[in-house]
Amino acid sequence: MPNFALIAYDGVQMSAVLGLADMFDVANRFAEGLDRSAIQHTIVEPTHWQDRFDPQRGLGSGLPSGSASGPDANLRFDVVVLPPNLGGGRGNDDRGLHAWIARQHHAGATICSACAGAFWLGHAGVLDARPVTTHWALEGEFAEAFPSAILHPEHVLIDDHDIVTAGGVMAWLDLGVHILRRWMGPDILSKTCRLMLIDPKGREQRNYRSFQPNLAHTDDAVRSIQRWMEKDVAGDLSVVNLAERAGMSTRTFQRRFTEATKLAPNTYVQHLRVERAKGYLERTSLSVAEVCWRVGYQDVSAFGRLFKSISGLSAGDYRKRFALT
Repeated sequence: MPNFALIAYDGVQMSAVLGLADMFDVANRFAEGLDRSAIQHTIVEPTHWQDRFDPQRGLGSGLPSGSASGPDANLRFDVVVLPPNLGGGRGNDDRGLHAWIARQHHAGATICSACAGAFWLGHAGVLDARPVTTHWALEGEFAEAFPSAILHPEHVLIDDHDIVTAGGVMAWLDLGVHILRRWMGPDILSKTCRLMLIDPKGREQRNYRSFQPNLAHTDDAVRSIQRWMEKDVAGDLSVVNLAERAGMSTRTFQRRFTEATKLAPNTYVQHLRVERAKGYLERTSLSVAEVCWRVGYQDVSAFGRLFKSISGLSAGDYRKRFALT
C-alpha cells in the first residue's frame, strides 16, 4: 500500500489538497471492490514542525509519528505531493520543508508538484538537470530561480520517474489522474474519472497559454514599435518595415528588438498574430479563413500550421474548446 503525503504548507490551495484526497478515497473504494491495494494518504502541515528545523541537522524529531499535523522527521513516505499555492509564496524561507523533501527523495520517495509547488522542489535541490513544468505564467520567474532545471512550460505534466511535475493551478487534477493511472491502473482510473466527471485525457499548457510581450525593458524605441504592432497586427510587420519605422538599419533593429523582447522579430510577430487570432476564435463567429486574413496572413493552410505549432490545437479545435459565443 503506497503511502502518500499531501503537503498543506502555508498558502496552499486547500481545494487541491482536499480534492486529491477525495480522488484517492473514491479510487480506494473501487480498489477495495477489486481486492486491490489502496492509496494511504496523509495531509501534513509543515508549519507545525518547521520551527524545529536545525540548519546543521535538518528537521528535528520528537513529534508523534504519523500525526496529520506533523509527522516525525524519520517517517518515510512513498510519494510526497506539493500542491499549488494561491498566496503568491514561493517557499524561499521554508528551509525545514526543503530539507524534509530532500530527505524523503533521498530515501526513495517520488516527489510531485503542481503549479507553484515546483518552487519548493527547486529549493529542496531535487530539480537540477531534471525536466520539469510549472504554470506557464511563472516561466520567467522559475527559470531565473532554478536555471539548472530543464523547464518545459508548454506541458501540463512531466513524469521523470521519481520527479513528477504538473502545470497550472488546476493541473492538480491532471496530477491526480496521472497518480491513479500510475499507482492504481487504468481500470480504477477509468471508474474514478467516470464517477467524478473528470476527463482522463492528457492536455498541454500551450493550449491555454497567452502571449505576454515583454514591455518592461529600457529600449524606448523598441517599446514604441511594439505598441504600434499591437494597433496594426494585420499590417506590414516585416523586419524591413519595422526597422524603417524605428529609424534603424535592419541589422541594428533585429539586434535591439531581440535583446529587449527576448524574441526575434519574426517570432514575436507570429505569437502576436496567433494571440489576436485566439481572441477572434473565442469571441466571434468569423470563419478560420476570415480570422487568418484579419491577423495579416493570406495563406490559410500556412496559418493553420502556425496556429497549431504555437497553441497545440488546430484553429477549429481551439474554437470548440474555448469559444465564448
